[in-house]
Amino acid sequence: MTRWLVTGAGGMLGLDLQVTLALAGVDEDDVTALTRDDLDVTDPEAVRDAVRGHDVVVNCAAYTAVDAAESHEGQAFSVNAVGAANVADACRTSGARLVHLSTDYVFAGDADEPYAEDAALVPLSAYGRTKAAGEWAVQARCPQAWIVRTAWLYGAAGPNFVKTMAALAQRHDTLDVVDDQRGQPTWTMDVARAVLRVVDGSAPFGVWHATSQGDTTKYGLTREIFRLLGLDPDRVRPTTSDAFPLPAPRPAYSVLGHDAWRMARLPLLPRWEASLAESIEDVVAEPPTS
Repeated sequence: MTRWLVTGAGGMLGLDLQVTLALAGVDEDDVTALTRDDLDVTDPEAVRDAVRGHDVVVNCAAYTAVDAAESHEGQAFSVNAVGAANVADACRTSGARLVHLSTDYVFAGDADEPYAEDAALVPLSAYGRTKAAGEWAVQARCPQAWIVRTAWLYGAAGPNFVKTMAALAQRHDTLDVVDDQRGQPTWTMDVARAVLRVVDGSAPFGVWHATSQGDTTKYGLTREIFRLLGLDPDRVRPTTSDAFPLPAPRPAYSVLGHDAWRMARLPLLPRWEASLAESIEDVVAEPPTS
């Protein structure tokens, strides 16, 4: 019997991870799901108490307000770096294995081929810097850890790009969407399943990239959203990031490589088009919330 702890359990990925564990046959009594209100990961004593008695900890807790982090980097660092260090310390002390979720924002986004798992971290934004610091803390403090980077997440349980575009489609005749940011739209259910494959498959500890196969731009993604919703994709018009200035720089190229999966002979995540088609009905069922 494996005892699981999920931190940040009220977020989009945390909620889908709980569903995935249940579908995999994990007994409800063997899963402790703690939301931000339940557990402050910046409190080392509280984290130690929470981790004690668990075999696997999945740390989904994060400060994810990318633009707000530019003016509140200290707050983001407290959660994304200090919080990660606290979870890693507690896992090392208790002997629990740790799955720590990270992001494509740890890279500069100036590559022209998929980022390898061991590529140098060169974050451009405050959010990226705090997540990179969290990765370093986990690697330094917890030898039994998987760092799982993901990107361009969408799902049914929280605000995301897919929900937002679907909602805007109902209010505007045309949408201008950036065509100079390339990445891998990734369904949170796919990431949750990937986490289970890593843990149950006794995969080597280290860095893993849990993103969909294939890539596209935000413009290409929006056209596919329209097509799946039975709308005219030509209502979507390409533009550049300069048309939508934001406080935090976005990586222009967020495509992550998947060599770790191939070397371990574990199944990769599906292609982004297939997962979007499978999930879109549920994803757009509820309007986006802030």
